[in-house]
Amino acid sequence: MLKAPDSDFLARLEARLGPGGLRPAEGAWLEEPRGRLHGQGAAVARPKDRDAVAAVVEACAAAGVGIVPYGGGTGLVGGQVQTEGPAPVILSLDRMQAIRLVDPLDNVAIVEAGAVLADVQAAAAEADRLFPLALASEGSCRIGGNLATNAGGTQVLRYGTARDLCLGVEAVMADGSLFHGLRRLRKDNTGYDLRHLLIGSEGTLGIITAAALKLFPAPKEQVTALLAVADPSGALDLLAGLRDRLGEAITGFELMHRQGPAFLAETGIAHVRPFGDWPDWLVLLQLDSGAESALQARSMAALEQAAEAGLISDAVVAQTGQQAADFWALRESIPAGNRRVGAIASHDISVPVSAVPAFIDAAGRAVARIDPTIRINCFGHLGDGNLHYNAFPATGRSREDYDACKADVTRAVHDTVDRFGGSFSAEHGVGRLKVGELERYGDPAKLAAMRAVKAALDPKGILNPGAVLRAE
Repeated sequence: MLKAPDSDFLARLEARLGPGGLRPAEGAWLEEPRGRLHGQGAAVARPKDRDAVAAVVEACAAAGVGIVPYGGGTGLVGGQVQTEGPAPVILSLDRMQAIRLVDPLDNVAIVEAGAVLADVQAAAAEADRLFPLALASEGSCRIGGNLATNAGGTQVLRYGTARDLCLGVEAVMADGSLFHGLRRLRKDNTGYDLRHLLIGSEGTLGIITAAALKLFPAPKEQVTALLAVADPSGALDLLAGLRDRLGEAITGFELMHRQGPAFLAETGIAHVRPFGDWPDWLVLLQLDSGAESALQARSMAALEQAAEAGLISDAVVAQTGQQAADFWALRESIPAGNRRVGAIASHDISVPVSAVPAFIDAAGRAVARIDPTIRINCFGHLGDGNLHYNAFPATGRSREDYDACKADVTRAVHDTVDRFGGSFSAEHGVGRLKVGELERYGDPAKLAAMRAVKAALDPKGILNPGAVLRAE
């Protein structure tokens, strides 16, 4: 049984961590970004290195005190906010930001878990390398949280998720022992892979303190374009044709409904307007390649062929780096517009890529049966089947007007996802907000195995209690 730490415990912890190592738990430490959860905490521990992390965990394990790991605080499923049970120690890695190594020969960067994603990207770029994980929150999210939630982002189509970009991790286990897994090997067949068990576990099995990350040659040529397409089915046909012609050069293929730009206009968020009138559906395409690949000519030929086939009705190709950045700013501003409008219910889902058009149609009909006034803003990463399928109030109404049907909307969307063989959580994790969804839709054998792993690696249940799996 967990308990809240007393004043003597916190005093000993503060003495171990030194100046600045312990602070009150208040403000942003206790808030989920969208304001859906308000948490609790006895104090915020801010260790400076892995040994200090181990000391915090060891002390908490001995005293039966819960720990909530905290990265950048950008997670949207409540994994960083504990709302029930004894007040935990919030363990922040914000003082562990060192980029220990960037090796362009091995194409590896070794970074501490508190390093901000944008800083890792910049360090790689200084060595003429690319770290391709790209998220809207990259200026504030941290590598430890990216790995703990197996973050996705806009370049999964080519490079994969955070899991695919990690060669090894260093972590503190639930008893305070250190896992020295910072291996830079591309091949290592020596039994169970603890790295992959920790990645995506949301801090419930161990606390990642550093990681060895894969780097790639920096692109020398780039093409960015906004394309008008008739519908999601046409976008899927376009993706298939471009992949046949351009292959691995495609790094981003983002699908957007016109509702996204409409929300930006409605809420006063500045954005580029490359078309006179927004088409019903848009694709944001990005292509990257090495030097002397004739990417510009090849991509223009491929787009012209797609237009002749009727797959593209209009296109604007960025002529400068600033134009390309403006196109991406349009895409990355959509969540901000969503927040200002106020969602009735938000859904981070995935289905097989081939099923995306049918899912969008089926989900739209299911929501309309509940309330035909609900507006849907559907956008996301078409190339990997991950959509953000969000429901909003009619113009002039508030989301509170729909409180009575909010749960029905989510159930309709997630039931449709399940029917298409998809996932109710594509890239944000389970956290605390989706524990019930995991119990409803999760495979029983998988859930039993997960509970057994949790019991084996964290028998006292101190690590992020209540996240992913319901606390006993």
